[in-house]
Amino acid sequence: MTHPLSLVSPGTLAQTAAARVALRAPCARLSLRARGDLAPLDAALGLPLPRQIGQRAGTDGREALRLGPDEWVLLDAPDRAAAIEAACAAIYDTAPHSLVDISGREVTFGIDGPRAVDLMTLGMARDPDSIAPGSGRRTAFDGVTVVLWRDGDTAFRMDVWHSFAPHVLHLLETGCRELAAETV
Repeated sequence: MTHPLSLVSPGTLAQTAAARVALRAPCARLSLRARGDLAPLDAALGLPLPRQIGQRAGTDGREALRLGPDEWVLLDAPDRAAAIEAACAAIYDTAPHSLVDISGREVTFGIDGPRAVDLMTLGMARDPDSIAPGSGRRTAFDGVTVVLWRDGDTAFRMDVWHSFAPHVLHLLETGCRELAAETV
């Protein structure tokens, strides 16, 4: 890729019989850190925050993934970030937390196809099958920290920092071609 991914329109970037890699549309992405009673945040966000690491929750297009003991990433439509921030700010005095809009930091690749799991193994030490459909994890892909969402048996989303996205995309494109060549 000769230009930044931020200049590329969402859509398919690589596709073979083995797998497809697509750039997903931008979304509101917020980093939430909190401890203690989460009920006020659940109410402010309009969804119960997942209580186990790797667990996801979602409603009305809003998603939350628990990344660590006191850390979540929240996704929503771009025009709803300000409403999330306002709702959380309104309860800050009774439910101290940190909420940071990180929407501009990352891009998301959608990865699917009959060999999508095999494609993930090309860059991950972790067994992708250890991530159940409907869950997610922070992990490393060829040494790059990513957030991997498993949407189905053969469907993933990978959040990657902009600066690492061309490298990760190159690996995914190469992997798609290599896996397709194996099936011929």
